[in-house]
Amino acid sequence: MSLEQVLKEISACRACAGEFGHEPRPVVMVSRQTRLLVCGQAPGRRVHESGQPFTDPSGDRLRDWLGVDSETFYGDPRIGVAAMAFCFPGTNPAGGDYPPPKRCAELWRKRLLSELKEVELTLLVGWHAQVWALGPTAKANMTETVRAWREYAPGVVPLPHPSWRNTSWLKKNPWFDREIVPYLRARVSGILTT
Repeated sequence: MSLEQVLKEISACRACAGEFGHEPRPVVMVSRQTRLLVCGQAPGRRVHESGQPFTDPSGDRLRDWLGVDSETFYGDPRIGVAAMAFCFPGTNPAGGDYPPPKRCAELWRKRLLSELKEVELTLLVGWHAQVWALGPTAKANMTETVRAWREYAPGVVPLPHPSWRNTSWLKKNPWFDREIVPYLRARVSGILTT
């Protein structure tokens, strides 16, 4: 199966239709040239509406961490985005969005990743993405997993979600800006200049 065929099937997927209270709209942005793969949790409401990944304040923060502008993020085929779930799962009345449904990753993840043969760096954005991808090598929680980033580098780097809800986490963990952000920017720059 080709990447194009997998993407066509993902685009047509309605496996969760009727569960969200809105029409599924899979959002994924990858190409055969993808070398940097951003694996978040699931699209938020704004991304669901725009049909493009990270078209929200979280995306602004993520691009800042990576040291790239919007034009590069969306226009360079070496950058790809494939969340654990491709559709917005809805907003939890208790706050935030619902977690990504496991069904999506089970249906699509292995098939999609097997077609992305040029990926050099995978960013695991948020706890759900880390648990799925790292399995038993994930630590007890997101903070410990991100703090242990060197154990997973150079091929994988776990990150907190760039949501503005995590501003207090970033303030409590200044090592993230000191250690991981410079490393990320250097790695991304290297990927995009070679």
